[in-house]
Amino acid sequence: MKVSVIGLGYVGSVTAACFAEIGHEVVCVDIDENKIKNINEGISPLYEEGLRDLLLKYAGKKLIATNDYEFAIKVTDVSFICVGTPSAKNGSIDLSIVRAAVKSIGAALKTKEGYHVVVVKSTVVPETTEKFVLPILEEASGKIVGKDIGVAVNPEFLREGKAVHDFMHPDKIVIGAIDRKSGDLVSELYRTFECEVTLIDPTTAEMIKYVNNSLLATKISFANEIGNICKKLGIDTYKVMEAVGKDFRISPKFLNSGVGFGGSCFPKDVKALIGKAKEIGYSPILLESVIEVNEKQPLLMIEILQRKIGDLRNKKIAVLGLAFKDGTDDIRESRAIPVIAELLRLGANISAYDPTGSEKMKRVFPTIGYSRNAEDSLEGADACLVMTEWDEFTQLESEFEKMKKKIVIDGRRIIKAKNIDYEGLCW
Repeated sequence: MKVSVIGLGYVGSVTAACFAEIGHEVVCVDIDENKIKNINEGISPLYEEGLRDLLLKYAGKKLIATNDYEFAIKVTDVSFICVGTPSAKNGSIDLSIVRAAVKSIGAALKTKEGYHVVVVKSTVVPETTEKFVLPILEEASGKIVGKDIGVAVNPEFLREGKAVHDFMHPDKIVIGAIDRKSGDLVSELYRTFECEVTLIDPTTAEMIKYVNNSLLATKISFANEIGNICKKLGIDTYKVMEAVGKDFRISPKFLNSGVGFGGSCFPKDVKALIGKAKEIGYSPILLESVIEVNEKQPLLMIEILQRKIGDLRNKKIAVLGLAFKDGTDDIRESRAIPVIAELLRLGANISAYDPTGSEKMKRVFPTIGYSRNAEDSLEGADACLVMTEWDEFTQLESEFEKMKKKIVIDGRRIIKAKNIDYEGLCW
């Protein structure tokens, strides 16, 4: 089939490349000329395992990028909206980019003949597609949804760092269609996958995405709270969770205690669901506590640090790990951000290192020190805070000898070195 993908961010670029891999012809649309140029040259716009190889394989063949909505819509059968939905200050999502994309698609559909399906893949709160996207699309196109054009919701369930793998090996495919014709057409795109397709209404599909991420975030905050309690009791929380995770009703995934969750999905999605709940008159106490635990968790690293070395003014602190998780260069909602901000407030000197995330973090903290590797970051440091679970950090040993004081506070339980003053966040 012929597919257009609107928005070349994380979701859009992965979706486009993977659709090309399973045999579809893909036209990507973005307003960023640099992204368009890079995609057409097979250059990945982000650090994501496997994405570069797919773009190199299909760029200029099954996959092209343009800023021309009219061309993209005219030559394709289905359009996926993959633009960003950033958080507003009150936690609700900002739909301005979605609105612009829908208007542009609608304008292009005005003169197009034949049935065309518009699919919302961007993460939007329940009722957005039917009450927001649909009327804008009808007004801009002059066409009637369900008669002239189709509309569907197809949420993504991709892990950053493993997004290509997850797209190609889905454990669920959810399609919320406004009518059967739209649902069948979108389902056909995934025909080569053995995974069952769940066909439902758009609002339920939107809710599934939020519930999925909110439950995973809840498991993380729960594990962190239990970890904090276990530490005060002298209990190894990892042994506790290892046993608890053997219960088939619970599973061991997302039960590792640490500095909390970040990234483009969990924090934003939980806050958005909280905002939607309040909008309809419900107070989501549990979800609010999930965010509260997550916001407090990384600052416990500072409490341990102060207990060990006292006043932090002019102390050199090595911060290892800036990306919100390993396998990505994404620093959005990274737990290193509040830690670095607090270290700066307390007057510390920071030497930071991350294999992929330093350049992006420089936009947030342009004045701190950034090192070329972990060894340089550790040299002369009074203490080290480990914030991201990169494999290379597990191999650190002799590098700690370069520290002024070999104090290591581990937020991810990955450091294996001996002969250091080691303390874990929750253990």
